[in-house]
Amino acid sequence: MSKLTHFDETGRAAMVDVSEKAVTTRKAVAVGQVKMAAATLALVQKGVNKKGDVFSVAELAGIMGAKRTSDLIPLCHPLPLSKVNVRIEVDEILPGLTVSAETKISGQTGVEMEALTAVSVACLTIYDMLKAADKHMVIGEVMLTEKTGGKSGDWTR
Repeated sequence: MSKLTHFDETGRAAMVDVSEKAVTTRKAVAVGQVKMAAATLALVQKGVNKKGDVFSVAELAGIMGAKRTSDLIPLCHPLPLSKVNVRIEVDEILPGLTVSAETKISGQTGVEMEALTAVSVACLTIYDMLKAADKHMVIGEVMLTEKTGGKSGDWTR
């Protein structure tokens, strides 16, 4: 097992020093889902939810979440993101909504946490917007599916 990077030699929490790392183009993709009753999904599809357009609001919330990742996760570097794309798709089989986020940067550290945060915040927003209609919703399957760039190279689930 490799040494944990967020602790110094005395065991105290420390932000990783990335100043000597090469600047490379880095991308991350994450996905997640919100399972809900078929009737709740129908509200979303018809655009008749009382709190408004679930797709637009949750996609915007995900983008905002990605931009605030370093405020939410201790020791996470604040990053000048060059791209955040959040998309929500209907999944009749769940039934529910699948959320995907792509983040990109030219920098010295990866953007995986930003992609995962974008998905998580979008899923939480979906839940918030629909909770009056369905308290049984389940947020789940949030995962990184792809990352490119950096010293460790490319990875795909």
